[in-house]
Amino acid sequence: MKKLFYAAALLIAAAFMSQAETRSPKADINANLTIFNAVVKELQSNYVDTIDMEKSVQTAIGAMLNRLDPYTEYMPRKEQEDFRTLNSGEYAGIGSYIMQRDGNVYISGPHEGSPAAQAGLRTGDLITMVDTVTVLGMTTEQVSNRLKGQRGTTVKVTVKRPYVQDSILTFEIVRDKIQIPSVPYSGVIGGDLGYIQLSQFSEKSADEVLDALDRLTGENNIKGLVLDLRDNGGGFLESAVKILGYFLPKGTEVLRTRGKGVMDERVYKTSDKPVAPQLPLVVLIDEGTASASEITAGALQDLDRAVILGSRSFGKGLVQTTRELPYEGLLKVTVARYYIPSGRLIQAIDYSHRNPDGTVARIPDSLTTAFTTAAGRIVRDGGGITPDIKVKYPEISRLTYNVVRDNWAFDFANKYYAGHPSIAAPGDFVITDSIYEDFKRFINPAKFNYDKVCETMLKNLREAAKIEGYMNDSLSAQMDRLEAMMKHPLDKDLDTHRDAITPYLEREIVNRYYYRPGEIQSFLRHDAAIDSAVTILHDPAEYHRLLSPQLPAKKK
Repeated sequence: MKKLFYAAALLIAAAFMSQAETRSPKADINANLTIFNAVVKELQSNYVDTIDMEKSVQTAIGAMLNRLDPYTEYMPRKEQEDFRTLNSGEYAGIGSYIMQRDGNVYISGPHEGSPAAQAGLRTGDLITMVDTVTVLGMTTEQVSNRLKGQRGTTVKVTVKRPYVQDSILTFEIVRDKIQIPSVPYSGVIGGDLGYIQLSQFSEKSADEVLDALDRLTGENNIKGLVLDLRDNGGGFLESAVKILGYFLPKGTEVLRTRGKGVMDERVYKTSDKPVAPQLPLVVLIDEGTASASEITAGALQDLDRAVILGSRSFGKGLVQTTRELPYEGLLKVTVARYYIPSGRLIQAIDYSHRNPDGTVARIPDSLTTAFTTAAGRIVRDGGGITPDIKVKYPEISRLTYNVVRDNWAFDFANKYYAGHPSIAAPGDFVITDSIYEDFKRFINPAKFNYDKVCETMLKNLREAAKIEGYMNDSLSAQMDRLEAMMKHPLDKDLDTHRDAITPYLEREIVNRYYYRPGEIQSFLRHDAAIDSAVTILHDPAEYHRLLSPQLPAKKK
C-alpha cells in the first residue's frame, strides 16, 4: 500500500521535474494531478481492506518532497506546534526537557525558574501519571502533549524519584509561557574575555545576544569575545543579519539570496550602528553549526572580522520559507540559495544532481572553488565553513562513551544530589578523589555494557586466522598471552580514563544544582576550543596575523 502511494508521488514529482527541465505546459502537471486523484478515489472505493486515506496521502506527499531536499516538508496542523516552538523559542507548559528510557519517560532537566523547577521536579524523576492517566509505556511525544496546555491551567504530575525514601511524589503545577533561551549562558572567561553561547536563531535571539554583549562590555569591560555557535542548527536568517550588525559597520552587505527567477535576488545589509565594531572576536563552530549560524560565521570570516575556530561546519546553503496550504496545512519549502560576502555558496550537497540510485553525496574538496576574503585570504565554497584554526579534540575511549551513553554519569549525579544539599559554585566544583571512588562503587560491573575494542579486534583476528588457515597451537597460545595482557578489571580502566570521564561527571552534578547555565560554565573549563580561543585573544599579534593574507615564504 505504502509503495503504491510512493510510486504515485514519484509520478507527480516527475511531472514537476519535467516542467523544470523542458518547460512543458501547465496542462501536463494538471494531467498528472488528475491521475493521482483518480488513483486515490479508485483505491478508496475498491481496495479490499480499509485505507487510512489521510495517512496514505501524507505518505505520498512526503515521498514526493523527499526527492527534492531534506528541508522541504509538509506539516498538517497537528504537527506544526514543535516547528512554531523552534522558531519562536516559546510554548505553554511546565518547562522541562523529558527523555525516553527503558520504555518510559523521565524528567531530563527542568529549565531554571520554570514551573517544573519551582514545583520541585528533579532530573531523573520517572513520570508515572499525568493528571489521572497512567503514562508508563508512553512515548515522549504522548507525555509532552499531556504536559503542555494553556497558560494558567493546572496539571498534576506524579513521579517516582530515585535514591530517596519517599519515592512516589505528586506535584500540582500551573502551566506558564516557557521561553527557551537562545543564550543559555554568557560570562567571563580567561579573566578579561567575554563568552556567549548561542544555541539557536529564534525571533528573540538578537535581543538576547545584545543583552549579553551590553553586560559583558559594560559591567565586565571585556577585551575580547568568544561567540560559540557549536551545535547551533540555525533558524531565522533575519536574526543572523541583526547579530552581524553588532560587529560590522552599518550598511555592510552580509548575504545575498538567489531564488528561481532572475528577479528573485535579495541583498541583506546591516542596518544599525554596531555595538562592538572593534572588539576582537573568535567564533566557535563544529559539524553541528548549520544554516543561519553558518551565515554568521561565514560572513565574519569573509569580512575578516573574526577568527573562526573549531571544525568544519555542516554545509547548509539553502533558504526555506513557509507557505500556508488548505485545511491549515503548512509547507516549508526551499526557495533560494544564499551566498556570503566573498560570493561563495557553502552548500555541501547538490540535491539537484543525484546518483543513479537516488543517493546524494558531499561535493568533494577537489571540485570546490577558491574565493577571497575582503583582505585577500583564500576561502572555499561547497562544503561548509572551514575554520581558520582547527581544534583537535582527544579521542573518546569506549569506556567513557559507555559511561555517558548508558547514563551512569546521569544516574550518579541524581544519587549525589539526593544526598548533598549544596555544592561549590559551577566554576569551583571539582570531582574529588572521594567523589570519584563513590562513582566507581556506584557502577555495577555486571550491568556495565563495556565493549573493549582491543578484545573485540583480537576476537575478530582469531576468527580471520581460522578462516584463512593460519590458526595453529603456537599462534593460539600467542593470542592467549596477548589477550591476558589486555585484560583489565573495570576498576582499573575507570582509573585510567578518569581525566576523560571527570568533565562529564562534573557537568551532570553541577546541572542538578545550577541547571543548564551552571553545566555549561563547568564544562568550559575542560574545553580545548575555549583554551585555544583564549590563547588567540590574549595574543593580539597572532590574532591579527590570522586575519591577514598569508604571504609566501621568501626564497633563500
